[in-house]
Amino acid sequence: MALIMRRVERLIGLVLLAGVLASAATVLAGGVLFLWHHGSDPVHYRVFRGEPSDLKTFEGIWEEVLHGSGRGVIQFGLIMLVAVQLVRVGLTGILFGLIRDRAFVVITFLVLGLLTYALFLVGR
Repeated sequence: MALIMRRVERLIGLVLLAGVLASAATVLAGGVLFLWHHGSDPVHYRVFRGEPSDLKTFEGIWEEVLHGSGRGVIQFGLIMLVAVQLVRVGLTGILFGLIRDRAFVVITFLVLGLLTYALFLVGR
């Protein structure tokens, strides 16, 4: 049982590492792309422009990524970072299931449900 726990813990660590590195690389690529297209644009500090409405939904973000928008790629990288945490919580729940700790399995999957609800359903 201890061997299985160590393997699952190692898997969780690798998922976190790979996910955070992939997310950081995506955000960096989006930043470079954004600066490539808009780095020399003048900045108007007197006028505040919030986030464009197309970058507030998954569909809009994905469309921006497909069109090569730096802002869209940055937003997608941030979504990847949140998704890594969802995967981590799910793997932790599986780990608790393997060691047969029912209370922590229930708590972990409640947290996973709340995170999923907050990410996908709030604000629609």
